[in-house]
Formats: sequence, structure tokens, C-alpha cells
Amino acid sequence: MIGVVSAIFWGVIVLSLLVFVHEGGHYLAARVCGVRVTEFFLGMPCRFKLSRKSKGHGTEVGVTPILLGGYTRICGMENTTDELLAPALMIVQRAGRISVADLAAKLGCDMDRAYGLLATLTDWAAVKPHYDPALGEREGQSDWPASFETLRRDGALLTEYDRGHDFSLAGTTAYGEPRDPGMDAEEFLAHERSRTYLGCGFWRRCAMLLAGPLVNLLLALVVVAGSFMVTGIQVASNEPVIGSVTADSFAEAAGLEAGDRITAVDGQSVSTYEGLVSAIKSYLSSGTDFTIDYERDGVRYETTVDLVDGQAAEYLGITNDVVTYYPSLGQSLRASVAYGGLVAEYAAKLIVPTHTMEVLDQSSSVVGISVMASEAASAGVPTLVFFMGAISMSLGFMNLLPIPPLDGGKILIEVIQAISKRQVSARTQSIVSYVGLAFFLFVFVVAMRNDILNFVIGG
Repeated sequence: MIGVVSAIFWGVIVLSLLVFVHEGGHYLAARVCGVRVTEFFLGMPCRFKLSRKSKGHGTEVGVTPILLGGYTRICGMENTTDELLAPALMIVQRAGRISVADLAAKLGCDMDRAYGLLATLTDWAAVKPHYDPALGEREGQSDWPASFETLRRDGALLTEYDRGHDFSLAGTTAYGEPRDPGMDAEEFLAHERSRTYLGCGFWRRCAMLLAGPLVNLLLALVVVAGSFMVTGIQVASNEPVIGSVTADSFAEAAGLEAGDRITAVDGQSVSTYEGLVSAIKSYLSSGTDFTIDYERDGVRYETTVDLVDGQAAEYLGITNDVVTYYPSLGQSLRASVAYGGLVAEYAAKLIVPTHTMEVLDQSSSVVGISVMASEAASAGVPTLVFFMGAISMSLGFMNLLPIPPLDGGKILIEVIQAISKRQVSARTQSIVSYVGLAFFLFVFVVAMRNDILNFVIGG
């Protein structure tokens, strides 16, 4: 039970922090690109939360009790088109506050369509829901309220989510206050759209999508390189010192032990492990007995390795010693990049049909990651930090795979749209995303099976 609790605790901590960092990359890129961001949370969406609204850019930042990741609400991510969006926005802006029923009547559409228009404009942070306590409405309820209202805007029509807003200037209007924007409906809609993801050009969209995985990769690069420098790298020593002796081997029968330094083979002096391997090779292949001179605790000894006469032996039964090498910053960064290349190659093989099952058979789900996170935490902070760096690197490269709904898949759609000069329909994007989700459900099932075999049945 303690092991299970520990695995759940460390799994949640590691994955939540790394997903939060990933979402932080998207958030920062959106802010740099001038796109509105309404929420940035550690944890999944939940009505219960601890949060604070930023005075500088309006974003609600906080934490929810469902610590299974994080999320960022970037305005205008969904491709929605409706010719009534512009008149709907203008009606709300001029009315200040209006019921959905009245808006539907003014537009000559049904209530469902009116709600759809207002949901889109709310997603753009162009209007906001108005929750009326007199009607029993409250923020966080599962359905939309009966009315919507304007946002607070400064003299230049900038909202609290827009960079450079200044509510101290003349012309500022409050929530729910009517105001004529001084332009026609289409111009005002374009003004609002320009501050959403949809209103950005190709390069800014790609920058926002790439930012999440890139932050994960940069974090991993720094953490892994730092771990190499602090904890060192275990490397095989070329000193003729025995690191370990295999049970029931010729070496064990000859009385050799870990830590012994070999000085000569059949009278031939050796000074390196490579020289030792070379010196015994001919004896092993011919099945000829030979002597070994060695030092143990400063005392010299000699022993005879008794092989099966005339029968080739595969190995003597020893390994070389392992030492800890502390690389420089440059060496650590190169090692980290090399490690990243291996992870990238591994992730890429997942979408190559001839290698997919090979990769999946070596993969772990969230269960396996949680168990390994617990083991890493038990081994100490350096091991846990390195483990987080490794998972962050995997998360970054996995998100770059060209499979919707991953970031790489969204970038692929942006590239297709840029080349074809045509918008990929929302229906097509949804279908492709469902196919991608089905693939990752398959990946999850296989990885979960691996974890059950390795950590439950095998354990």
C-alpha cells in the first residue's frame, strides 16, 4: 500500500509539473504574440480552484485539485465561422448587457445558434457571461447563463487581456456598460479577431504551438546536462582492475575477486583492461590453461585459470571496473544533446509502421512512469531530477509528432493550410483528431499492458 501511494504521489507530482511547464511555454508565447489568454492553471479544469487574476494582463492564474497536468486557455483556438458573429458582437457592445433570447430575436436566429455565437465571442474574450444571482446563476455552473455583457475596455477598446491597456485614461467603460466602438460591425469583429490565435499569421501560430514542446526540451537539456555535471557519468575504466566476477565462472574458480588488479597474464605484463582482454583471448579460444598475476590489498598473488583442455571458452567471467567521470559544461551539453537525439529517434519510430510495435513493447504508460518516479525519488534528489529531465525530453519530442491533436499535428495542419492557401474545415480537423486519439488510445493500452506485466505480475 505504501508503494502504491508513493507511486501515485510522485507520478502526479512529476507529470503535473512537466505538463505545467509545457503549458507555460504556450502561455508565454501567446503573450509575446499579443494573443489573449484567459486562464493558466496547474491541474485540470475544475469548479474548485485557488486562483488570482493578473492586473497586468487579466489572465486567471491558479491551481485546481485535479493535479493531472495543467492547461492554458488561449483565445480563438477553434476555427469557427458564422456570418452572424459580427452583428452579434455589435449588438452586445451597444447594449452593454443582453439576454440570449433578445439577441436571438434581433438576429432572427434560434437560441442554440445565439448561444453558439456568444460562446465563440466569449472564447475570444470579446464578451463575457453575466451570472445573475437573482436567477440562481453563479460562476462555475455547468451551463451558460441567460445573459451576456461587455468587457471593461479603455479608450482604445483594449480589454484587460490586451497588452498595453490603460483603464486610467478617459473613455474607459466598465463591465456591462454599453459603448459604440466607432466602427462598423465587420471592422470591430476584425479588431477582436486580431487578438486571438485565429487572427495571427502562420509564423506566430507555429511559434505558439512549438513553444510548449520547446520549453520541455530546453528544460530537459539543462536538467540532464546539470545532472551529468553534478552526479557524473558512470564509464567503464580501462584500468586492469576487476569490476565484478560472474558466479560459477573460470575466474571465480581461480579465486579472482572484484577489486583485484591484474598485472600479468602468463608472465606477459598488462597495464590496461584492453591489454588484459587481448592477452587472454588466445588462451580462451584454444582452451589452454594460463596463469594470472594480480594484486589484492597491496599483496601480490598468482593463480592458474584452469580451462577445459582443448575446448574454447566464451569468457573468463570478469568485467572491468566502473568509475564516475565528471564532465565539463561543454561535454555535459554535448552528452545531453546526444541523449536527446536517441529520444527523438525513439519517438519518430513510433509512427513508422515497421517499428511501431518494437517501440511500444519498450514503452510505459502513466503507471510505469509513476512507479519509476517513486523509485527515482527514493534514490535521491539528483536521480529524481534526472528522471524528470528524461521524461520532459520524451514529452517534448512526443508532442512534436505530426499527429493531431498533438502540437506537431496542429503545426502540420497549419503547414497544409499555408501551402494550399485553403482553410482545413473544422469537420476535417475533428475527424483527423479522432483518428489520432484512437491511435494514442491503442498506444496507451499496449503501454499499460507492459506496465501490468512488468510492475504488477512481474513484481
